[in-house]
Amino acid sequence: MRLAIALLAMTRLAWADGEKAGQFDYYLLSLSWSPTWCALEGEARQSPQCDDGRELGWVLHGLWPQFEQGWPSYCRTVERDPPRRETAAMADIMGTSGAAWYQWKKHGRCTGLGADEYFETARRAYEAVNRPAAFRRLEDPVRIPAHVVEEAFLKANPEWEADQLTVTCKRGRIQEVRLCLTRDLAPRKCGEDTIRDCAMDDALLAPVR
Repeated sequence: MRLAIALLAMTRLAWADGEKAGQFDYYLLSLSWSPTWCALEGEARQSPQCDDGRELGWVLHGLWPQFEQGWPSYCRTVERDPPRRETAAMADIMGTSGAAWYQWKKHGRCTGLGADEYFETARRAYEAVNRPAAFRRLEDPVRIPAHVVEEAFLKANPEWEADQLTVTCKRGRIQEVRLCLTRDLAPRKCGEDTIRDCAMDDALLAPVR
């Protein structure tokens, strides 16, 4: 009985520790439409991301290591956690330092990179994306087919293919654009579990404020 209890405890500990860092197949770069997040979650939390005058549009939700099926999270790593100044430096593209810390804790540790290199890689991937200016020019909320968002990104980034990105919705709103990347940050086909697009014909897209 004691042996069985010990083995069970060891199994739970191994599961809680997460996967080994550095073992993954590709990256998923997730860009979140800040007005959607603020309307659904951020304003209720009084997040600084939603403060008047921030005027945030497509923010970096995260750079996520992926398997061809599924993804690692909360991995075991020997790398040190980032200091506050390092997470604060990401707030310009991630909304808040807290968002940067959470992304490191859940996803960044799984890359096998140090925190500084992870954030530098995430920023480089984000800045390589041409984000269509038309979305920032909205003055009022609009309802549009989700595929219009995908088409706008493909037009702004002609080197991409349709099976390399996906658009997600949440509670009737455009939520995110997600681009699949090789470990060298080149666009690649998404895995079967991430390739499905939002099929809404009237998804709400709120303007930047």
